[in-house]
Amino acid sequence: MIKKYFLALIISLTFGWNLQGQDATMWTVDKAHTSVNFGINHFFNEVKGKFTEFDGSFHFDPDQLNQSGFSFIIQVKSVDTDNEKRDNHLQSADFFNAEQFPEIKFVSTKVEMISENKYQAMGNLTIKDVTKNIVIPFSVTGQMEHPMMEGNLILGLRIDTTLDRTDYGVGVGDWAATMVVGDEVRINIPMELNRKVTSK
Repeated sequence: MIKKYFLALIISLTFGWNLQGQDATMWTVDKAHTSVNFGINHFFNEVKGKFTEFDGSFHFDPDQLNQSGFSFIIQVKSVDTDNEKRDNHLQSADFFNAEQFPEIKFVSTKVEMISENKYQAMGNLTIKDVTKNIVIPFSVTGQMEHPMMEGNLILGLRIDTTLDRTDYGVGVGDWAATMVVGDEVRINIPMELNRKVTSK
């Protein structure tokens, strides 16, 4: 009995963000109108790229932030910098090691409002074998009825933030390497979410 109780407690603590989020409004990601973009300096110029395969679970309601929660997963092998040789290098053990660590994952633990239409999600980001508690700011860019899908709503979100790749062991991270490839990665994710309107 004690073991069962302890196991139930661990499960509730681990997935509590998701259980709470069930009461908030659930949105689905419109992948055709969502993009996961990044930029990083190579010497003095910015190299841009994106990940083309991703998915997420979003429970978000500004009036129920204590019950809102996000989960987002990116497939590392989908990295695309418009250069096959560079993409293969990014997937190698020198950087992401996609064979051993195929996913980048963020799971929120708390969502807070900063100001009008400005929010932040606190949670755990896992890249390779490193997990760190971070804060991701995001904006609500709009909400409206879908003009081509009757009975559906559209919600726009936008994430603009930065990460230090060396915090997660992405790249060798020594002085010479960061002089060539910058350690700061700029992330931009414009996101379109959909949900059906619940009739009362």
